[in-house]
Amino acid sequence: MKAEYNTRQRAIILDFLKENSAHVSARDIVAHLKEQGVCVGTATVYRTLDRLCEQGVVRKFIIDERSGACYQYAEGAECNEHFHLKCVSCGALIHVDCGFVAEMEKHFLCDHGFTVSSGRTVIYGVCSSCSKIDAPSGTNHHCCKGHEH
Repeated sequence: MKAEYNTRQRAIILDFLKENSAHVSARDIVAHLKEQGVCVGTATVYRTLDRLCEQGVVRKFIIDERSGACYQYAEGAECNEHFHLKCVSCGALIHVDCGFVAEMEKHFLCDHGFTVSSGRTVIYGVCSSCSKIDAPSGTNHHCCKGHEH
């Protein structure tokens, strides 16, 4: 019976992560499970998330000590191939995948002999919503399309 419960719990967690492409915390998942009428402890959610991370099904991001970790369903390798921008004001995590990032990675490798782990790279700052600055349009060559708040 316990294996069935773990399978059901795992499936509910995975479904939640698949439906929420944004990065979510274990607390978000626990709240969702409670809303679904699934009584499960926070420690159990963390263990399940750890197993899913080990299996490569879920990605874990440690943004800062205060916020803790957040998780995202790994739909493939694309989340390993871009940087993340973290707003220190609202906590938004923005995916950045553009030619400029590729140029930075190339520079780090060629000029410094350093290979960047893109999916683990987080740059801290303030997003356009919090700074009240309009994000430039996609026509500016320094900006990336497809920002995800």
